[in-house]
Amino acid sequence: MANIDIIENAPDAQIASFIETALRKALAESELPVEISVPGGSTPFPIMRELVKADLDWSRVTVWPGDDRVVAEDHEASNTGKIRALFEPVGAHVAALTVMEQVPHFALVWLGMGADGHVASLFPNTDPQVDDDAAIRRLTPDPLPPEAPFDRVTLTIPSLLDSDALMFVIRGDDKRAVFDAAAKGESDLPVARLLKAADQKVTCFT
Repeated sequence: MANIDIIENAPDAQIASFIETALRKALAESELPVEISVPGGSTPFPIMRELVKADLDWSRVTVWPGDDRVVAEDHEASNTGKIRALFEPVGAHVAALTVMEQVPHFALVWLGMGADGHVASLFPNTDPQVDDDAAIRRLTPDPLPPEAPFDRVTLTIPSLLDSDALMFVIRGDDKRAVFDAAAKGESDLPVARLLKAADQKVTCFT
């Protein structure tokens, strides 16, 4: 079970500073490229806008979407397009998720969580497994979220866990209750499976 540090009522700037510190440490410890994974949705992008202000060697950083809708990058529903628009101007590389991509070890995986307990696009109906032999899967959520009724491409649980650290940003009492229950092992939702299998530090910002 994961060792979880919960930081309450964190403003966007504090969360961005946490990510900056993790990136700075990883960049200092190795001359290799540093890989991170970030979520889509409405909550992360204000944090990312703070993050890209950091004075880092962004040319050595590759940013991976944790998941995306199967749409063109110029579609308003594309996570990758929005991530690319933020990070490429500062010099970072942005990976596009396809089922043929070679997924790296991540310095940090940043996740959100849905009220149904999904992480990335690992929805409950997709029955994600901690020993999945695929690094990336194309999946169909059921029910399809009405605000984004598209198939998804997503990192799997083993890919998300192949990381030095995990972090969540959980906003809202309903999601917090789902996360807390998962952290206690009181559910079998995707987030609970991930946390049960995690052996790295997990930081959850609320």
